[in-house]
Amino acid sequence: MKTQRALETAPLPYPQTPESANAWFISHGICKSHWAEAQGIPRMILVDLLRGRLKGLRGEAHRAAIALGLKADPHTASRAA
Repeated sequence: MKTQRALETAPLPYPQTPESANAWFISHGICKSHWAEAQGIPRMILVDLLRGRLKGLRGEAHRAAIALGLKADPHTASRAA
């Protein structure tokens, strides 16, 4: 149960596509609504990113895209370069 809790609060590994991120939720048996709540992300932003309606360019959608692994974290990417 402890591992399940850790997965529900952890961001997904980068890089992901919307399809692979959705498959990750299914394969790990994690509810997207609970994961979004644990990340502080509105559920509909998560759903719109996974459906391709949002690209995560700015604001909460950008933060959600980073947590989903759809975009690299600019803070860690700049340190690695």
